[in-house]
Order: sequence, then structure tokens, then C-alpha cells
Amino acid sequence: MQKEVLFPKLSEKIENGVVISLRKEIGEEIHKGEVLYEVETDKAVHEIESTDCGTVLEFKVEEGDTVTVGDVIGTIDEDGVDKNGCKN
Repeated sequence: MQKEVLFPKLSEKIENGVVISLRKEIGEEIHKGEVLYEVETDKAVHEIESTDCGTVLEFKVEEGDTVTVGDVIGTIDEDGVDKNGCKN
């Protein structure tokens, strides 16, 4: 199953940020809790962790793009991943 990765609400005051680093490559496996990308806000740099286990299918953003809470960052494919080998 494909699952969209959304930019989460980091705090009540943070509504957007700038993507400064994509930490995974297309086709690379990611596990729950691993850092997928980094976003810089007016307050700090935040490492955004994956909430799912799967294979990175695509990124809909590039480094330097401004994102708003709820924006689609990319897609993870949960099919074909050994859930038993997935870190929790």
C-alpha cells in the first residue's frame, strides 16, 4: 500500500519551513523512526522521522522548497517490506 508522507505540525506556532535535506534516496528502505528529511523553521532545524516502514517511492519536494503543515512531502510503499524486520 502506498502512503503519503505529510509535513507534520511541529508546534502551535510553526506553520511552515524550508526543506534543507532529504535523508533518503528514491528506492531506499526506511524504517519507522528513521530521519526522512530535515526542515528549517524560524526557530530551529527539525529532523522529521518516518512514521511508517517501507520503500521511498518519490519526493514531491526538493531541498530549498518551502512547505506548509499538511503538504505532501513524498510517498512510501509499504508493500514488499518484511514487517518482521521493520524497526519499531
